[in-house]
Amino acid sequence: MDDILFLDNISKSYFGNVVLKNVSLRIKPGEIVSLVGENGAGKSTLMNILFGMEVIKNSGGFEGKIYFKGKNVNIDSPKSALKWGIGMIHQEFMLIDDFSIAENIKLNKENTIKGILTKPFRGLLDVLDKKAIGADARKALDTVGLSVDEWTKIAGLSVGTMQFIEIAKALENTKTELMIFDEPSSVLTESEAGALLDIIQKLSQKGIACIFISHRMDEILRISDTIVVLRDGEVVGNFKRGGVTAIELANRMVGRDAVAEKHEIRNFDNSPVMMSIHDLEVDMPGEFVKGFSIDIKEGEILGIGGLAGSGKLGIPNGLLGLYETRGKVEYKGKPLNIGDTREVLSRHIAFVSEDRKRVGLMLDETIEMNCILSSAIINNRFLKKYLGGRFINKKETKKAVEKIIKTLDIRCTNMNQKVGSLSGGNQQKVCMASMLLQEPEMLFASEPSRGIDIGAKVLILDYLMKLNREKNLTIVLISSELHELCSVCDRIAIVSEGKLAGILSADAPFREFGLLMTNIRKNMSAEQIKGDMTI
Repeated sequence: MDDILFLDNISKSYFGNVVLKNVSLRIKPGEIVSLVGENGAGKSTLMNILFGMEVIKNSGGFEGKIYFKGKNVNIDSPKSALKWGIGMIHQEFMLIDDFSIAENIKLNKENTIKGILTKPFRGLLDVLDKKAIGADARKALDTVGLSVDEWTKIAGLSVGTMQFIEIAKALENTKTELMIFDEPSSVLTESEAGALLDIIQKLSQKGIACIFISHRMDEILRISDTIVVLRDGEVVGNFKRGGVTAIELANRMVGRDAVAEKHEIRNFDNSPVMMSIHDLEVDMPGEFVKGFSIDIKEGEILGIGGLAGSGKLGIPNGLLGLYETRGKVEYKGKPLNIGDTREVLSRHIAFVSEDRKRVGLMLDETIEMNCILSSAIINNRFLKKYLGGRFINKKETKKAVEKIIKTLDIRCTNMNQKVGSLSGGNQQKVCMASMLLQEPEMLFASEPSRGIDIGAKVLILDYLMKLNREKNLTIVLISSELHELCSVCDRIAIVSEGKLAGILSADAPFREFGLLMTNIRKNMSAEQIKGDMTI
């Protein structure tokens, strides 16, 4: 069978840095090819080239050729890619907040009601057919199993819901012959990710070729016909289904042992309470919290898990005052005004958001400014007095930022590089760096490894454990990945229907966690409830 796509010796440089070196890739109709590698390995850059993203053209283009359906094609824009039948679900959301879900799905593909003036005015006076737009959007949403009303506005929806909307938007184009999935499951729970993989396999069965990028090895091994490994911009492995293990893949990706050591699970029953949460309610769309209570002990690493929509993400967002919140919170024995973000941060409580693009970062600013700004505003760090004013202490800033860049292995040219030009995983590391430079006493980390490759994930989790052990930093880790929680936490709280379903030790059988989560998923399969989720 002829290839539907052949990428022939693709090379690309940014700011003098070579990010792709003679990368070649073939894919046949209906084939699922997974592309894996560390952040900065070149995966997203390669896909941006294939989809004709503006950032490629504006940075000098690329070398090599693209053959689609046997033809040497020039894909110089996303519109051109769509015309050829190439769709893409981006790592970062491409949705308009003020538009409804239906408007986002049908953007530039609107249904119109034509009249006698259609031809002479070239459609400029046509009227939008809202009924048809809504019907098409509803059909696309049903394809991904999303029951939310199609006329709901994007603003305020959870990141998991927005991810499924992105998928529905891409699937609405019936001309697609090749679909690119750039880390679509990074904000999804394991069960939701399973539903996504089912969708991809159905597309494959229809003859649609799929390129799948993910850092979850169980997904890669389950779905792939072919696995291509990138490291430092070069192809370092090409495997067929069944020809490689998760550990072999991880080590090929990072060039070193990527398996974290089993950690000590500690008992904090007799430790003082760092934060006491009573009857917390948070009005975060898609992540409502409905009376959550827990005591967080000083010095522990507490995990909070649960299915998408369970309310786990609403807890840190509510505590930081990002959504309307009710309840009582005491921190170190004193009341905490959870409606005042500045007060919460000034009490040495830091927050790493699950939504780095909208909450955590200033994409048009430098790495340096992103790292130090919160510390300067909240804690007066990195500032010096001069002539009655306060100015950035360049010497102190340079020393601290260069150190944290090295510690977190942020792949960049230097600290003056704009954050928006970094890969998604390295943006997440900058978000983490900003919080750590605040020198907090308590840290809420919400999906801190979203979009992070295996090597970087181990690095960040190990560093958090080091801070916890050496600095007695109390950490609350909120994650959709149960494996991640079990690898670093002392105990794990499961949230269901906005409330605490139960707390288990991190070494409890997966089946027990699954049973707690099923309060909102009574129709889960027997296999899921059994808890056999290991790779």
